[in-house]
Amino acid sequence: MQNFPLVSIICLSYNHEDYVVEALNSVINQTYPNIELLIADDCSTDNSVEKIHNWLQHHPKVHFLANEKNLGNTKTFNQLAKKATGEYIIDLAADDVLLPNCVEKQIETFQKTKYKNLGIVYGNIIEINQDGAFLRNYYTELDEPKSGDIYSMVIGRTTKICSVSSIVKKSVYEKIGYYDEELAYEDLDLWIRASRVFDFEYLPEIVAKKRETPNSLSAHFLYKNNFKTKQLNLSTLKILNKAYCLNKSKKEHQLLLGRIRFEMFKFIKARNIKLLIKLFLLELKVRIKSF
Repeated sequence: MQNFPLVSIICLSYNHEDYVVEALNSVINQTYPNIELLIADDCSTDNSVEKIHNWLQHHPKVHFLANEKNLGNTKTFNQLAKKATGEYIIDLAADDVLLPNCVEKQIETFQKTKYKNLGIVYGNIIEINQDGAFLRNYYTELDEPKSGDIYSMVIGRTTKICSVSSIVKKSVYEKIGYYDEELAYEDLDLWIRASRVFDFEYLPEIVAKKRETPNSLSAHFLYKNNFKTKQLNLSTLKILNKAYCLNKSKKEHQLLLGRIRFEMFKFIKARNIKLLIKLFLLELKVRIKSF
């Protein structure tokens, strides 16, 4: 590797006292030599802040932000991302873990790429349980993660992307905007907006571990009559409306129809009738455009 551009890793903690030190150590132990670590705690109600302060005694130069009230992931991330000075940014949840050569492999992919408009590199991960035991690989031989213009892949949900496996050029955020702070989750919206403008490249290696717990965000999508579930479904509706506006062809609308019908199952399961009606109306608009 000829040069080592600065990589900013933003670690977001919320009630992650059992895992945050492992996540932070995974950043410090990277084989890549030029990393800026920024930590934020979003007003945890457990001992996460104490754990972070104890860790910082051995790493006093690391930037730490402790929110006085809960702002949510999107607002908290944006605060630190705008302060980050790296050419590249990684969004790391404090219950996930980067493998030691993660950043080195990602930057090497950027430096060797054939894509002139590359904005994001993403790789494979291992999913683990609360105790760190192996559950599954994120991508298997049945999946076909794409490189280049992956907009169709993203809106059609043929293959999903895991945010902890990705590294994003800061210039991507500067061009398309940072996380939408009105959303309860951010990754799908970012992939859709970014893939409309930038190329992606898939790195066919395992670069991180993602932890699944009963409190993981993904567990809340199917809860019935739950406030958090409603916020997630509302965010999904907003993201799908954005995709509708970004689509440029009948084929893209046909792909979006498939994703809308997939999301309908979640809305029905969660019994969000008002949002389900709005999703049906969007489905009708997209169906007309797909003819």
